[in-house]
Amino acid sequence: MSNVSTSNIRNVALVGHHGAGKTTLAESLLVASGSLERAGSIERGSTVCDFEPEEISRQLSISLAIAPMWVDEVKVNLLDVPGYADFAVDLGEALAAVDLAVIVVSATDGVQAQTEDAWRAAAELGLPRVVVINKLDRERADFDRALADIRSRFGAGVAPVELPIGSEQGFCGVIDLFDDTATTYGPPPASGPRSATTGPIPEDLAASEHVVHEQLVEGIVVGDDELTARYLDGETIPRHELEESLASGVAAGAVFPVLCCSGLSGVGVDRLARLLVELCPSPDRRPPVTVTAGDTLQEVPCDPGGQPLLAVCKVLADQHTGRIALAKVLSGVIQPDEVLVNTRTRADERLHLLEQLRGKEVSPVSEAVAGDFVALRRLNGTLPGDTLAPKGMPVAVARPGTDPPPLSIAIRPASHTDEDKLMSALQRLCEEDPALAVRRDDETHQTVLGVSGEVHGAVTLERLARRYHVTVEREDLAVAYRETIASPAETQETYKKQTGGHGQYAVVRLRVEPLGRGEGFTFHDEVVGGAIPRQYLPAVEKGVREAMAHGGPHGYPVVDVAVTCDDGKHHPVDSSEMSFKTAGSLAFNAALRKAGSVVLEPISRVEVTVPGEAQGEVLGDLHARRGRVQGTQGAAGDLQTIVALVPTAELVRYAADLRAITGGRGRFRATHDHYDVVP
Repeated sequence: MSNVSTSNIRNVALVGHHGAGKTTLAESLLVASGSLERAGSIERGSTVCDFEPEEISRQLSISLAIAPMWVDEVKVNLLDVPGYADFAVDLGEALAAVDLAVIVVSATDGVQAQTEDAWRAAAELGLPRVVVINKLDRERADFDRALADIRSRFGAGVAPVELPIGSEQGFCGVIDLFDDTATTYGPPPASGPRSATTGPIPEDLAASEHVVHEQLVEGIVVGDDELTARYLDGETIPRHELEESLASGVAAGAVFPVLCCSGLSGVGVDRLARLLVELCPSPDRRPPVTVTAGDTLQEVPCDPGGQPLLAVCKVLADQHTGRIALAKVLSGVIQPDEVLVNTRTRADERLHLLEQLRGKEVSPVSEAVAGDFVALRRLNGTLPGDTLAPKGMPVAVARPGTDPPPLSIAIRPASHTDEDKLMSALQRLCEEDPALAVRRDDETHQTVLGVSGEVHGAVTLERLARRYHVTVEREDLAVAYRETIASPAETQETYKKQTGGHGQYAVVRLRVEPLGRGEGFTFHDEVVGGAIPRQYLPAVEKGVREAMAHGGPHGYPVVDVAVTCDDGKHHPVDSSEMSFKTAGSLAFNAALRKAGSVVLEPISRVEVTVPGEAQGEVLGDLHARRGRVQGTQGAAGDLQTIVALVPTAELVRYAADLRAITGGRGRFRATHDHYDVVP
């Protein structure tokens, strides 16, 4: 592969809702650029970007993929970002690594939940955006309706630069609003891009095109005083000046061009490839990357002459080729066998072989320049989000934060062999998937996976079996209930045992009283006169603690209890720590039976962010879950955040239920708050 300069690199992310056609569009772009002879099929599992067995079986992108292509002398790195909500963690990593977000919108479905999320995430990063209305050849496709939806959702700055010729199955070309020409396409060939012919605009579209053309020119020149003056004087602004002004507006995040195409048929895709080169700023024209160095912030420009600096975007695991880290070169030029330091672990990492990644295919490269992506093998402790820097340069790139997984599922190994391998296999999956969390609940004795949704959970278990040959079974998630005493009580218990030789003897009298919620456990010593020798009192407390942990009448650990030992008896020969520990345990259990107990359930503090129109239904659902709403407040745009206290047991399926209520637009975060009595 020939070397490329930073100024001839374009980094583009295809983002949007699941089903908008991003992967098919990526295939078509590769064909249009000559990087691929024939487009693969999602149905047949032959696309470049969807190559994992779990993706092929579901016909669903579940992992970030990269597919470089060449448009003339410019290298365009296409990042195909999953659009399904369960795999949204890749969205933040992708947008942080590219210089243009291509928001793909289906002409049949318009703007959907993940489309809005992608737009919002790109806007927060100040990332330039281009909107592509895809699937214009489908039944019920409507360009005008989709454009109106885009404008209503994303507001000012949305500017169509193309219009479709024909509709649904009759979609056969694209009108260029810059130079008032029409490009029509011939029938699809057996391989390679479709043939295209440029000519005058069809007469039936000329009038409407003229109106939109004038609106586009006015929208572009308004940001340039000189162009505005010339336009008002009646001068026709040349195409190249309009394109330059448009590109400046795109780079500034003020103008959002709308393009049209069909990724499946290839109509308009060759134009899209060229426009991506023209509209996407090169990495060296983007703002410097902010890094942290201790407590200070520094800016690192994308300069091939700078110090070598890498940000790891994704870690891919393959049972045959091992782990591959996909990293972006932020600065400098990376050479094979270079040694950098992982600034998180402080460990040296040797970059043995540099490779270019296209889907699952790898090819060696001689170097990687600032602004480009590179694939690295045999990085031992490097994870997504890590920074690799020269020795003596302890900087770290700020990476997007990851919310705690909203759904927890409990699993158990299917056999003893699986049990031996389970935790190490799960740890390896967590290394490549930041959205996955695993923990062992010592109280419920369950292995719990934190996942983004049911599909994410199913994919994780399939990967566990396919890659690491570990089979697990799902089980109901146990909720960690507690018990506490219902009233004060007092009891005395004797432990006496004679088996020959030294026996066991201890008498303990206890008073138990309830404490406030969350106060835990206190033990007080009020023994006088040496009834219980001092060296045995810690054993009494230990016996009480063990009895509390073993559980009360309902079988749950006991909490929020004050225990006072005020009397007892001992024997100079037969008493021991063991006998007083046993007597303390017996006395506490007797007091608990006498006082009675109540069950406590965990209560979570939940912050639910939903569109304003869904607020009423969400509030009703929270009340049905025995939730107590603490308040509401406005969030970004038309979103509202509801804060409520909800029993944790009512949240086991809340991730899926909230998605259904809000059409995928709702998000929530739950954290443990306190325990309260079960009604």
